[in-house]
Amino acid sequence: MEREVIENLIQDSLEARKNSYCPYSGYAVGAALLAFDNDNNRIVYKGCNIENASYGATNCAERTAVFKAVSEGVTRFEAIAITGGPKGEEPRDYAFPCGVCRQVMAEFCGKDFTVIVALSKDVYKVYKFSELLPEAFGAANME
Repeated sequence: MEREVIENLIQDSLEARKNSYCPYSGYAVGAALLAFDNDNNRIVYKGCNIENASYGATNCAERTAVFKAVSEGVTRFEAIAITGGPKGEEPRDYAFPCGVCRQVMAEFCGKDFTVIVALSKDVYKVYKFSELLPEAFGAANME
């Protein structure tokens, strides 16, 4: 993946992070999902974490981005950039997707889907999805 595409996704995730609703944890997360629309054009869906007093109703930034895309009929995904840290501060550590988000990615993303965790546009790590969830349970297991 081109460096410029990665940097733009990271910037989009940092922007999405500003909208985080995290009054309970104080931990703001942003995600930017690179997808292909129905005309095969690249499009980015942004998401942030949205907490709830009933913790089980909380939704992570990654799932917010994926659900926004799927709700618009888009299910072909290329990459996601994720940034997180204390609300109002720059990220200090990498924010990896939680187990539930990894399972949602297993439903919609291939093994070669790119996951970028970042502190900034210049400091980031890139993984293939299969590195983060080897032997994922998915649709093929249901056959």
